[in-house]
Amino acid sequence: MSWSDKNLYNLYRRSLTDLKDSTVFTDSGSTLFQQRWKSKQLTRAYHGDFINEQIFKRWYLPLTLPDVRPHSSARRIGDDTEGLNKWAQRDKSAAKIKAEREEGEKLALAPVASLMYEEVERRIDVFLFRCCFTHSVYEARRLVVHGRVMLNGKKHTNANTRIAPGDMVSVDPAAIRFLREKSEATIDYEKDDVVEDVDEVSESTGEEPSTIDKSQASDEPQASANPLSLKKSDSTELTPFNLPPYAAPFIFIPAYIEVNFATCSAIFVRRPTARYEYSEIPSPYEADGEIMRLSWEWYNKVRPRMRSKSQLARMPDNRKETRVIPGIKKKELHLPVGTSLKAQMARNSVY
Repeated sequence: MSWSDKNLYNLYRRSLTDLKDSTVFTDSGSTLFQQRWKSKQLTRAYHGDFINEQIFKRWYLPLTLPDVRPHSSARRIGDDTEGLNKWAQRDKSAAKIKAEREEGEKLALAPVASLMYEEVERRIDVFLFRCCFTHSVYEARRLVVHGRVMLNGKKHTNANTRIAPGDMVSVDPAAIRFLREKSEATIDYEKDDVVEDVDEVSESTGEEPSTIDKSQASDEPQASANPLSLKKSDSTELTPFNLPPYAAPFIFIPAYIEVNFATCSAIFVRRPTARYEYSEIPSPYEADGEIMRLSWEWYNKVRPRMRSKSQLARMPDNRKETRVIPGIKKKELHLPVGTSLKAQMARNSVY
């Protein structure tokens, strides 16, 4: 996760060149295991590549993975409207009811496969990267570890913390690289370019400047020094802003984050969600595409099923939501218990 030009080039190759054909599994000789492994490798290379695979499977996979398998929802029991319309030879009414039912089924299918990376997006270092405060998640982790980040007004140094909805994260503006002035070496390099341009102009004329020209030349820098000094004094009152090259494709704010760049702070409004043809999890791959579905199938088979008390004691910091919304009662969902096939399917589906 970074704004590196190499990452941008690799994403371009994966999206618009012949390399994208290697992930089209509809016409492929790879086995199902190879397809799932390749898909998992691609998605994990973007979502939390700095997290160890064993740690990711144990702590950053949701307890209930969303079910991405298509279901053909049957008509409600006792609803014979469509059959009665056909029996009464009202074909238009029957076709209309069937079309409305199919449209409702289509709208009910949201691209929920990408939500298996929801816990990764809750990490405080990934959150800072999504807020565009840093150019990489590694830089965000460094800021947290060095104590330049505050969580709800208190200094926080644990980069593995998963924040809760309503938490506010603030960054020290002096630690953000975008808000620093250019180095003196860069300024000296620009001055050298100006001197070289003046020498080239004098050589192209082929005449030595007269004494009057020399006096004028000596006066001109003094006259032009005043506007430069004014511009410099004006610029010192403004905050410098220097983006790295090739940063434009990565500058966006997800819908579940509210950022205030004037104070270098952001609020985690809610958890990422998904609706019809839209997912709030930023990803270079299609939210309901073949790669995400096969990744879900891989982790649905290999993810840990049990967590002992000793393992829960080693769990990374996971903050719970403490805010109270007036008029809304918090709903608690209890996982189905048991070892039957029905209970296992219920644990792997969306409530």
